[in-house]
Amino acid sequence: MTTHTLSVISALCAISAMAIVNAQSKPRARDLGITPGVYPPGTLNAITDVAGVRVGHTTIVSGDDVRTGVTAILPHEGNLFQDKVAGAVFVGNAFGKLAGSTQVTELGTIETPIVLTNTLSVGTAMDAVVRYTLAQPGNEEVRSVNALVGETNDGGLNDIRGLHVTRDHVLDAIRTAKSGPVAEGAVGAGTGTICYGWKGGIGTSSRHLERLGYTVGVLAQTNFGGNLTIAGVPVFRHLQPPARRAARGAAPPAEGASADGSCMLVVATDAPLDARDLRRLAARAVFGLARTGSSFSNGSGDFAVAFSTSPEVRSRFNDTAVRPHAMLPVDATSPLFEAALEATEEAVYNSLLQATTVTSRFGTAEAIPIDTLRDLLKR
Repeated sequence: MTTHTLSVISALCAISAMAIVNAQSKPRARDLGITPGVYPPGTLNAITDVAGVRVGHTTIVSGDDVRTGVTAILPHEGNLFQDKVAGAVFVGNAFGKLAGSTQVTELGTIETPIVLTNTLSVGTAMDAVVRYTLAQPGNEEVRSVNALVGETNDGGLNDIRGLHVTRDHVLDAIRTAKSGPVAEGAVGAGTGTICYGWKGGIGTSSRHLERLGYTVGVLAQTNFGGNLTIAGVPVFRHLQPPARRAARGAAPPAEGASADGSCMLVVATDAPLDARDLRRLAARAVFGLARTGSSFSNGSGDFAVAFSTSPEVRSRFNDTAVRPHAMLPVDATSPLFEAALEATEEAVYNSLLQATTVTSRFGTAEAIPIDTLRDLLKR
């Protein structure tokens, strides 16, 4: 890595740190009394409440046109290729690019970090994930890597055609991933995203199921549209972003338009679920978007990736020996499904509430006004 590259990444980290400070001064959903569902959150109310899960961001802001980034989710601290986690994918609407999903569906395992970025940077991210995996100690003989990379289109605020995400940006997000609190809002892969016309971004939440002893965590990259509803309140009827207010009375988008973006969801649990039930868990995360008012439009790519960190359901590379697995019975999965619904709903709210206004030469996405929203919810 060159000295110039290191200096660029250092500058980007400083920008990311400033974004985190700004977001931390803003409330999360629970600070406004918004508590979706019946299950309590984990200690951090984040996907990292699932032990071993780490999250890293690289936020890329440059000039008046670059507003993008990378978010990496690592299921455990070991060698993921050698110690694969059980995983699954659910596709709500396939207008998007979830690279690596077919092998996950076929084998029911995830063997690399899960990386989120913008639509045109999926190829770059795959290259970086492959190189990261090949360089891991113990992988010297590996000849095939299934990189799992998702995206949303941040072209409304970012010079997406400029292909500004580099291999080093992706590797930086993976290598700096950590447990603990997760930065939300306009950071990482959420830097240039728009949700319900407001500034969207990264949001996260979790639920702890005390009776079962398991946790479900969700991370969302929100870049989709519809009619924003919060805790059952039709916010869209009373509070609209400036761009939508200005467009009232205008003709609807042309047929085939895809102005309403996409959403990527990552669901983690420590419950011992196999690929079948993880796919069902991922489905509930996508269903949870409906609680927030998602329109699931033609142009919206709505994907969820779910994995279990439980050692009971992991697969060792080249292990051909028969070994027993302890799995949660199918009749015990309902609380986990409900937890995924609740955590997804709250993650979307957190992505909006933690976001800061972002402006570029392509336009402005305003952060949802907290005081106005607070008064509306009280009414």
